[in-house]
Amino acid sequence: MCSKTIMDTTDPNIDFDEKGVSNHYYQYELAASQNLLPEPRRSQELERLVSVIKKNGKGKKYDCLIGLSGGVDSSYVAWLVHDLGLRPLAVHLDNGWNTELAVHNVHEIVSRLNFRLHTLVVNWEEFKDIQLAYLKASVVDIEVVSDHAIFATMYKLAKERNIPYIISGTNIVTEEIMPSSWLYHKMDYANLKDIHRQFGTTKLKTYPTFNFRKYVYYSAVFGLVPISILNYTDYIKSEAKKTIISELDWRDYGGKHYESLFTKFYQAYILPQKFGIDKRKAHLSTLICSGQMTRAEALDELKKPLYDQQQLEEDKEYVLKKFELSEVEFEDIMKTPPRPHSDFKSDIPLKKKYMELLKKTSSFRRFFKSGK
Repeated sequence: MCSKTIMDTTDPNIDFDEKGVSNHYYQYELAASQNLLPEPRRSQELERLVSVIKKNGKGKKYDCLIGLSGGVDSSYVAWLVHDLGLRPLAVHLDNGWNTELAVHNVHEIVSRLNFRLHTLVVNWEEFKDIQLAYLKASVVDIEVVSDHAIFATMYKLAKERNIPYIISGTNIVTEEIMPSSWLYHKMDYANLKDIHRQFGTTKLKTYPTFNFRKYVYYSAVFGLVPISILNYTDYIKSEAKKTIISELDWRDYGGKHYESLFTKFYQAYILPQKFGIDKRKAHLSTLICSGQMTRAEALDELKKPLYDQQQLEEDKEYVLKKFELSEVEFEDIMKTPPRPHSDFKSDIPLKKKYMELLKKTSSFRRFFKSGK
């Protein structure tokens, strides 16, 4: 185990130096030094960003888009953009797995802040079929199925409404550490499509998709700008919770991303049991690095069981019933050895070539953009 964080060899790619410090600690330090500005520059940059967004949004009903799940980060972002005087269109994905607490949180946020809410209600039969395909394929990160749909929806809305700014709750101080082997690219449509082709049974007619061609169009032609706004604030998770509890009647649902019942079951049961992954190690390690938790506190937290046994049985029964899976079928899935995403088609090589091309032609493009 890392001497600075609580990351260990359950990440197959972890490295340690002679002092027992892992690569994750150094990667956090690098990301923080490169992206987290000191005061007063941080506040000045936030003020500049808000000014640009407001100027671009003049005459429009909305000046930015935000995703809203009912979780801590997205709820605090909603409060923050309102406090900054922005006019967002809030977007929520209803994938059939929302907890009652998540529904309450989303409702209270849009009501109290007077936000317009765009809810994407997915076709359950299609969505279920893709999730089952991922389970049967034995690849890590089934959350791709939800995340891909929300990205596709938000990018499409951004273009339709001519709103180039998408403000998200992704941030360095609570999320930076996450081994690459524990997750997968959310926008790799070729990968998702191939997994579903091999293991799915239902034709996808309404599921929102986002292929590489669309990625190039939205980023290079439309000029969509994603903004991780929390990186421009002093984001302390415990303080953020206090704010949204008092201001928005936000209610806690437990672990990170547990606003979704399936995400809870996946992270607290399937990942540890099938893949040997306990995501708390990454989440808590990030909080250690950002000074929001001591290593001793994180180790104590890690000793707590991932699931209350009775709650596990109830959640498992619910998930299997919703998936129409028998106990035997589910156990067969759990016993099937994990497979890498590289066993399936991918957009990543194409995206890498595109990024290399952008890098090589950056000075050429700047020359013509300047009009010289």
